[in-house]
Amino acid sequence: MPRTRHNSLLRLFYGIVFSFIVSQTNAQESAKVELQSYLAQLENEYDIKFSFVDEDVSKVSITVPDFNDLNAILQAIHNQTLLEIKRLDDRYYTIAKTRLVDICGKVLDNYAENNIPGATVEVLGSGKALVTDDNGYFELKQVPRKASLKIRYLGYVTKYIAIEGLAESDDCPKLLLAQNFQKLKEVTVYEFLTSGITKQQDASITLNTGELGVLPGLIEPDVLQSVQALPGIKSIDETVSDINVRGGTNDQNLILWNGIKMYQSGHFFGLISAFNPYLTDKVTVYKNGTPSQYGDGVSSVISMETKNNMDGLFTGGAGISFISGDIFGQFPIKEHIAFQFSARRSTTDFLNTPAYSSFTDRAFQDTEVRNQQNEEVEDNFERDENFFFYDFSGKLLYDINRDQKLRLSFIAIDNDLDFTETDLNTVETSTSFLDQTNISIGLALTSEWSTRFSSYVNGYFSRYSLNAQSLFPNQIQELRQNNRVTENAIKIDTKYNLSEKMDWYNGYQFIETGITNITEVTEPQFNSKIIGVIRIHAPYSEIRYNSFEDNFIASGGVRLNYIENLGTFSKILIEPRVDINFRVANYLRAEILGEFKSQSTNQVIDLEQNFLGIEKRRWILSDEDELPVTRSRQASIGFNYAKNSFYVGLEGFYKQVDGISTRTQGFQNENQFNGEIGSYEIKGAEFLINKKGQNYSTWLSYTYNKNDYTFDSIVPPGFPNNLDVRHTVTLASTYTIKKLKMGVGLNYRTGKPFTAPDETNPIDNAFFPLRINYQESNSDRLPEYFRVDASATYSFDVSRRVKASTGISLLNLTNRRNILNRYYRISENDEIEKVENTSLGLTPNISFRMTF
Repeated sequence: MPRTRHNSLLRLFYGIVFSFIVSQTNAQESAKVELQSYLAQLENEYDIKFSFVDEDVSKVSITVPDFNDLNAILQAIHNQTLLEIKRLDDRYYTIAKTRLVDICGKVLDNYAENNIPGATVEVLGSGKALVTDDNGYFELKQVPRKASLKIRYLGYVTKYIAIEGLAESDDCPKLLLAQNFQKLKEVTVYEFLTSGITKQQDASITLNTGELGVLPGLIEPDVLQSVQALPGIKSIDETVSDINVRGGTNDQNLILWNGIKMYQSGHFFGLISAFNPYLTDKVTVYKNGTPSQYGDGVSSVISMETKNNMDGLFTGGAGISFISGDIFGQFPIKEHIAFQFSARRSTTDFLNTPAYSSFTDRAFQDTEVRNQQNEEVEDNFERDENFFFYDFSGKLLYDINRDQKLRLSFIAIDNDLDFTETDLNTVETSTSFLDQTNISIGLALTSEWSTRFSSYVNGYFSRYSLNAQSLFPNQIQELRQNNRVTENAIKIDTKYNLSEKMDWYNGYQFIETGITNITEVTEPQFNSKIIGVIRIHAPYSEIRYNSFEDNFIASGGVRLNYIENLGTFSKILIEPRVDINFRVANYLRAEILGEFKSQSTNQVIDLEQNFLGIEKRRWILSDEDELPVTRSRQASIGFNYAKNSFYVGLEGFYKQVDGISTRTQGFQNENQFNGEIGSYEIKGAEFLINKKGQNYSTWLSYTYNKNDYTFDSIVPPGFPNNLDVRHTVTLASTYTIKKLKMGVGLNYRTGKPFTAPDETNPIDNAFFPLRINYQESNSDRLPEYFRVDASATYSFDVSRRVKASTGISLLNLTNRRNILNRYYRISENDEIEKVENTSLGLTPNISFRMTF
């Protein structure tokens, strides 16, 4: 066959095939019609009427159904368009977009389209939410068409998608999340001891309780117990309500909770912290170089902050130990509103555990009495105590908009005790009760006015009350005591960014504090009621500077305190503050700190040997007569070396505190009630060496304090402070094996001073009642203190969202008898008795917790 004819036949064949394809395509396209015109055709053909909104059916095309039955035609239209068609009667129908639809999708990252399992997919305004599966897939049934989806995952930018667009998709679309990159400002910090403890560039130390690792003797991140792991911070009497920072008394610490000053900090007479650690997000401790925004607290500032951000999810947990049970949580109310709460109650009034028995011995019974011949005096008493405590806190979080956040905080703390003591020899009974409460509420507003200017406004009301009553064995004499503190405050803080390296802080604070002290004795009759009010106006200003790569960091400021005790005195105090941190060499930095501070509220210790020997502290106001405003000056210089998880810190400091009284220092000799005014001076040093590995941390800390009083009216005028503990050593180590964390620590310190009776003439018979002749003040010392603590926690997953942990701790593992205090008194037989308070014995505790 000729080649030309062959080519002609091929062209003819291809032409026929092409014409067939085109005709089929045209046929299919011709079958696609606009829905609105097709509905009009159906109205004419079947004599019916459709009611609809034009925008619901306009621009919608369908393939003409190949049916002759009207119901089948309408069902086909619904299947193609998802429009909801309802029959009203034989002639009228309505057509509308479906209000509830089924959707699905697959969440991926937009870089390599990797699956994102566990991403949260939330239908805004409906309360429906779920997380994506291992493939990033999700499916939601019957969700509002007009709603929107909110898709979020840590490290990615939150994505918002209209559900209507997903409903009109033919398959499950890919939803791509963009990774969230933030340029963070470089900061100089040191992590030491255990995870969650960090020394900041301003020399403050922060504890992030959510990340806090195990510490020896602790199975829960108790806030005020945890800070005692830091050099220079200890409790001489083993309580959290008597924390001594660089030789100062507990009332010289400013303790803040969400910006509110707290006048009560402990449960069980200070053996347990009163603040739930599982909602406490961060604790900041300043020992020196305090920012100018903080007044009060001449020894330290301990500031606690609860969680302040919303993530749209419900989180919470609960736990129980040998002492108490608690529950906490945070849940969203609306998109921009959330509420968090915590509640804890002791089990001590209905459950007797080894830990409770040990705590009870420490608080009530662990007191040894000896006579002049150093023979133990038989304790023939029967005691019955009924004790319980609780605390509750709440916080409402409201994001007004992107730049303004409102926070309302509330906390209530309560201790209740009924105590009965019967002398089995005389069959005489004394009864006592104690009620200690603290209720505080605060409102804070944070505002970002521009990229350079922000403000923080905080106002609060706080009320502390201690009511105590004792009925003595003669059933005639009754003692009632009441100490009440009421405080109102408004604080305004601003920050202005002068440049990339410099910030300017300014603020004003007004604080009004009223304190009432009432004492009533029935026989002989005595009544005392002392009321005082102090108002403080305090503007401040401070500049903070960071050089390139933090080679030089400095802040300097001044606080002006105008203090007015109504009807008594008024004065102005100027308090400069300075904080300098600079690089000396690679891995080595130096810091220079200094501050002037003052405080006008103090705790006196009245009736030292009465009311069970516990809880004798009463808040009072400075009056510039019996008690002046307490003022301090402090300076320190330190060096920090950190390289490859190896840290060494050394700091020397000097502190002088004026305006103290023997009534506020806990004297237990002839100067106990005289009220002499004096000062104390401390020269000290703190050393810490810490080596951390992938699963372990070991540290050694040493603190040296030389702490001396000066009271001009006492002979001799200079003598050791009641808290003069010269040497303190801590050696500790923690180790982690997968989900098991263990810690053991050794604590050693030299004994505190005390005053003993004169050996040759111990009793002064010239007075009635008889008095003790003492040696020179604080001329003797208690034996050294030694304690070993251990703890272990194990965590495990109950389900994907529910996690659990259990822990065991052993305090005073060697059961060593440590003498915490020693004083003397005259017995009914006119003999001198030696009274010794001892530490906790071997104290086990077990806990179990669940979080979700």
